[in-house]
Amino acid sequence: MVALVRTVAYLGLEARAVEVQCQVAPGLPRFAVVGLPDKAVGESRERVQAALSAMGLALPPKRITVNLSPADLPKEGSHYDLPIALALLAAMGVTDAEQLTEYIAVGELALDARIVPSPGALLAAIHASEQECGLICPRAQGAEAKWASEVPVIAAPDLASLLNHLKGTQRLPDPKPGEIEANAPGPDLKRVKGQETAKRALEIAAAGGHNLLMIGPPGAGKSLLASCLPGILPDLSPAEALEVSMVQSVAGTLEEGRISRARPFRAPHHSASMAALTGGGLKVKPGEVSLAHLGVLFLDELPEFQRPVLDSLRQPLETGKVDVARANAHVSFPARVQLVAAMNPCRCGHLGDPALACSRAPRCAADYQSRVSGPMLDRIDLHVEVDPVSAADLALPPPAEGSAEVAARVRAARERQTARFEDSGARSNAELDGDALDRFAEPDEAGRKLLMQAADAMRLSARGYVRILRVARTIADLAGAETVGRIHIAEALSYRRQAPRA
Repeated sequence: MVALVRTVAYLGLEARAVEVQCQVAPGLPRFAVVGLPDKAVGESRERVQAALSAMGLALPPKRITVNLSPADLPKEGSHYDLPIALALLAAMGVTDAEQLTEYIAVGELALDARIVPSPGALLAAIHASEQECGLICPRAQGAEAKWASEVPVIAAPDLASLLNHLKGTQRLPDPKPGEIEANAPGPDLKRVKGQETAKRALEIAAAGGHNLLMIGPPGAGKSLLASCLPGILPDLSPAEALEVSMVQSVAGTLEEGRISRARPFRAPHHSASMAALTGGGLKVKPGEVSLAHLGVLFLDELPEFQRPVLDSLRQPLETGKVDVARANAHVSFPARVQLVAAMNPCRCGHLGDPALACSRAPRCAADYQSRVSGPMLDRIDLHVEVDPVSAADLALPPPAEGSAEVAARVRAARERQTARFEDSGARSNAELDGDALDRFAEPDEAGRKLLMQAADAMRLSARGYVRILRVARTIADLAGAETVGRIHIAEALSYRRQAPRA
């Protein structure tokens, strides 16, 4: 007899159907798992055997073969334990094989037959919804799985409870969707003394989803400004929150099924490797740029990152996704992020202060800033100088306008963009391209003339030209203007880094 149980294989944010086939046949006793299993899947034999033994069940002295079909698709992860165990129990006649065809099963087995969490339950639930079937998963991930539409979910704490539920002798409670986390309070812009230009650039970046680079000496408030950005960004929509949670589910960071409407904020250390930043590894996992999807990726001390690591972000910043190529698989993760970076003007950080600058100034500034490639800098929409803050500035009372007032303007600007781009597919001005850019960001005659003059004087690339139009459109949205005018172009140009002369 051959018993069949359905499960999934994860490739990026895609769940592919996998059929677990189990045959118990006469022959020399053995337990084999075939179908391109990795080390974790191969070891499931020992976990399944120990779990059945803990329940008082012994494997029959026969030849047991488990095939993971399709056999040419690599199988990775511990979530195959539960479907393998259920297929084996069905082949042994312990449970109803026909009943199991109505479900997709995922979960890792402990040696005492507990069903413990494994990454990707939300993706499996969404796949089950598409296939119009139910899901069997660990009890700890039932709340996570219930976010996927109205999928029938059996969330079992252990294998014995699951078998009793399937037989009808025990009723497992129906899981409920996890809680929506309240946004954690962050630093308020009222804490930032002075820095009006930088705060204006931060507001524009938040309103349009633009990339931002802050350059200034140590202690000027660059990190504080970046940490204030989540407090002025609009909440994720329900669809966006589910999209972000799918990435967290694959990464195994979605705790107790709690979904947050706050935009992700990731700040990796400058010692991060390329795999940590863009994703990859022996078992391909999303990197920091994907974990920050639809949120903020903050890179402090930008030149201290390894240059190949920084340049690996060039494609994600342009396309909004990361493609991880391996010999046996090609995996894509979403990476639509807003990059916020901070750097000192030179290694000592005091280029503009003759009393503190090192003896190599100003040559040290050119050497230090050249660690970041020109194409990388060209992908950053807003470049702003952050001046040092004096003791007199710190002694002043807090500014009257804080994060709440700025967030209201940002929210209004985003609402204008949502209404405008309803049919174009763009989420914000930072994603404008092609016909949509020509239609919505075309400046008036005076603005166009200024832009053409500046494009020649500043030696703008085609990418830089487009990004100035996007920023100008955001500035116009903050002002409530329907048309991009000369004043909006002028302000957008003031935040653009000029290419050096040959």
